[in-house]
Amino acid sequence: MSALRIGVAGCADIALRRMLPAFAASPHTEVTAVASRSAAKARSAAGAFGCAAVEGYDALLERPDVDAVYVPLPVSLHAEWAERALRAGKHVLAEKPLTARPADTARLLGLARELGLVLTENYLFVHHPAYTVVRDLVAAGTIGEVRSLSASFTIPPRPADDIRYRADLDGGALLDIGVYPVRLASLLLGRDLTVHGATLRHDTARGVDLGGSALLGDPATGVSAQLLFGMEHHYAAGWRLHGSEGSLALDRAYSPPADHRPSLRVERSDGTEERVLPAHDQAAEAASAFAVAVRRGTGDDAAVLRQAELIDSIRRTAHRTRI
Repeated sequence: MSALRIGVAGCADIALRRMLPAFAASPHTEVTAVASRSAAKARSAAGAFGCAAVEGYDALLERPDVDAVYVPLPVSLHAEWAERALRAGKHVLAEKPLTARPADTARLLGLARELGLVLTENYLFVHHPAYTVVRDLVAAGTIGEVRSLSASFTIPPRPADDIRYRADLDGGALLDIGVYPVRLASLLLGRDLTVHGATLRHDTARGVDLGGSALLGDPATGVSAQLLFGMEHHYAAGWRLHGSEGSLALDRAYSPPADHRPSLRVERSDGTEERVLPAHDQAAEAASAFAVAVRRGTGDDAAVLRQAELIDSIRRTAHRTRI
């Protein structure tokens, strides 16, 4: 089958550094156009991939050589441009989170179904084969019955003009960083988790949260997840899955480079084993998975909506410490 023709709406760092190379490398996708509000930026990005440079996102949506649109814009613009792309007859892959509000997410997923299009969000790590290994070990009873997950994703402070500090662009640690461990919790513990409690450290001058924590649990099974996230911390990006007979742990869990070989630590009463797993380009795998979803005509709507609901629950119920 022919490759899915991708138009890229914006020249964000994630697009230039990870997704454009991934779309170009995947046999299932082809980049046909890159758009920016700046013609010069569009030309610079498009030149590296031999595709058309487009000034303005509306012009991108009008192109007949674009089957699907990748949206790496700030979160505050996701809902608008995802909807415009869908109404233009294009499938959509948006950077995470799909929107900042579950009502918008539900409305857009419904619109995509109505139009027979695929709409999803771009969590790269869920496509890494390391998680297939983890699920196989859990299913084999390697750590016994799963009891809990502890996960963190924290980064040092960013430059003062970073968009993560802009409330008008839906910035803040929860929507930019906290979404990763929340998605991880659903991946490893299932989608029946609810939010039992949360905290946010809120910057009143800039109107965004700088970090926080959340406790999630499944009322039916009793499994729980303790999550930490923030952008005024030492860098950490790892997790540990605790079981009745052992544990699994992984570092550099969310955005490893393509040549990184993950080291999965397996701890049991009879000893500890470090399993070095093969390197894998999770961005290329995500690009291919999107193309496959489009060909099948089905996205993972339930996972996307549940993620939006959990993030919103954390934001609504969190105890805020104002600084």
